[in-house]
Amino acid sequence: MEMRKLGRTDLKVSAICLGTMTWGEQNSEAEGHEQMDYSLSQGINFFDVAEMYPVPPKAETYGRTEEIIGTWFARTGRRKDIILATKVAGPGQMDYMRGGAKLDRKSVLAACDTSLKRLQTDYIDLYQIHWPSRATNYFGQLGFKPSDDSRAPPIEETLGALGELVKAGKVRHIGVSNETPWGVSEYLRLSREQGLPRPVSIQNPYSLLNRSFEVGLAEFSHRERLSLLAYSPLAFGILSGKYLNGQRPANARLTLFARFSRYNGEHAMAATQAYADLAKEHGLALNQMALAFVTSRHFTTANIIGATSMEQLKSNIASHDLKLSKAVINGIEGIHKHYTIPCP
Repeated sequence: MEMRKLGRTDLKVSAICLGTMTWGEQNSEAEGHEQMDYSLSQGINFFDVAEMYPVPPKAETYGRTEEIIGTWFARTGRRKDIILATKVAGPGQMDYMRGGAKLDRKSVLAACDTSLKRLQTDYIDLYQIHWPSRATNYFGQLGFKPSDDSRAPPIEETLGALGELVKAGKVRHIGVSNETPWGVSEYLRLSREQGLPRPVSIQNPYSLLNRSFEVGLAEFSHRERLSLLAYSPLAFGILSGKYLNGQRPANARLTLFARFSRYNGEHAMAATQAYADLAKEHGLALNQMALAFVTSRHFTTANIIGATSMEQLKSNIASHDLKLSKAVINGIEGIHKHYTIPCP
């Protein structure tokens, strides 16, 4: 497994990162443990989680995914072998989460402490802001529409709280997620001017169906050494091809949860069919072609894969060994010109 440097840190993380958001909902604790065991055996040393997981979020399962990782650490004693990333949630309709998730100082500090308890560890390698407090374009919004967000905690307060966690030794490095170019520049400015921690990574969506990262953030990633941790590289499983032609496999995410409509519109399915045809032409599995493309981008440090079955997990991890030919890359770019960003 290729190891890549995380931002400007001295940490080396695997090019494939194990995503965990189904554990505690679609996957049991035992299945989560099995996935971690197998991933570690394949050279993966990077696990990503969040306080709000599993998804879809609800009061009954809140924090369960972190707990599953915590019991694995307790069982295996392998904490020192893992680069662990988790996230503090931004504002939303989740009153069960800390009395209403916020990114003010008090909430950030409290969220970290509860995550540490669930994870059964005394430090987090990478602590990320899951999404911004301010009103901006993320989670499927391409365009920015101004609205009153004057009551949102400022980035300065959030970053200051993160600085306290770093100083206390609870957090080694910080990152952002679902961020925009303006947000990234503001974090970097405040870090520079006020001596606060500097983000080392950005976790944003990136896949064949959503290459919006390339427009305004890829240059930031390159020039500021801000590692992209690409999430949804298979676009909620759409790029496995299993939902083509109206299929809804039993127990699949889009079959179980109607709320996940971000990647399954008409244009998304047309683009996916084009990519499926390209993969077939070159004798490739669609999921592996899609994942290999994400992993191969110059701005990608880690490709966050997830799975609900061991068969899926093994196939997704195996994509690491696939090197796409020039003909395949040219074919992907040709489809991209026709379906530039079919999903925001």
